[in-house]
Amino acid sequence: MKELIVNENDAGQRMDKFLSKAVPLLPKNLLYKYIRLKRIKLNGKRCEISTRLSSGDLISLYINDEFFEKDIDKSYLKAPAALDIVYEDENILLVNKHCGLVVHEDENGGYDTLINRILHYLYDKKEYIPDDENSFIPALCNRIDRNTSGIVICAKNAESLRIMNQKVKDRELAKRYLCITVGIPEKKDATLKGYLRKDEKLNQVKVAREPFQDAKTILTGYKMIKADREKQLALLEVDLITGRTHQIRAHLAFEGYPLLGDGKYGINRINRQYNIKTQALCAYKLTFKFTTDAGKLKYLNNKSFEVKDVWFKNLI
Repeated sequence: MKELIVNENDAGQRMDKFLSKAVPLLPKNLLYKYIRLKRIKLNGKRCEISTRLSSGDLISLYINDEFFEKDIDKSYLKAPAALDIVYEDENILLVNKHCGLVVHEDENGGYDTLINRILHYLYDKKEYIPDDENSFIPALCNRIDRNTSGIVICAKNAESLRIMNQKVKDRELAKRYLCITVGIPEKKDATLKGYLRKDEKLNQVKVAREPFQDAKTILTGYKMIKADREKQLALLEVDLITGRTHQIRAHLAFEGYPLLGDGKYGINRINRQYNIKTQALCAYKLTFKFTTDAGKLKYLNNKSFEVKDVWFKNLI
């Protein structure tokens, strides 16, 4: 018999969801069977798969030891612990992800990802102790492309993750991007409207001014911060009003102002001239604008955080 004590990071989960993470070697069909046969009990009593857990609950498992023989994955320790931290407190971590780093492992494999760097960093600080966790791992609340830099949010505990994921879903965060365009927009500020469709096979998008089959509406706001008439480059602050795949890059390119360094939608001749191999695009500013209850994260409301040293700003 094994016993698990539900901690704060486990609370609120359904019994079956919790056990699938806490005892991953236990097949689901047996999990349901053992709950039905009362070989899995909650606080000494029968429970249901849908029972919501509370901090301090005691789960007793009268099941074979073989289901508990698991090694805790610490492969993230192979990644560097170096981070460019924008802000940190006991609940969240804001990190400036640099160009070239993926947020999670992709088809190319490799341990050096942003989440693995964060887990290594928190492990070294003893803020993430996997042996003390039944089911929770610190997680990212948003993502940006490999070759885009900027602020990524990581939640350090389950309640913060739940709250922040909901805020992201409800668009209660305001994000601003900086970019350099090849070509100077005619208007100093504008909101551009278009229609975008993604080609999954090519991982590329098509943009048009009028609706077309399977296309989604896109809105991209911008204001020009400065322009170099001689170089024909402009520094823009962009408001991604609708967040579609490659929206900023593809929409501005469609309007005749591709991003400097963009190998997919840009002008390779100009990119080579500046010896830039990643798009000059940074999610540089994040403002929390909560319109609903934010629980333990309410202290973040109306606070803004910025990447101070944006790598391409000195090009113009």
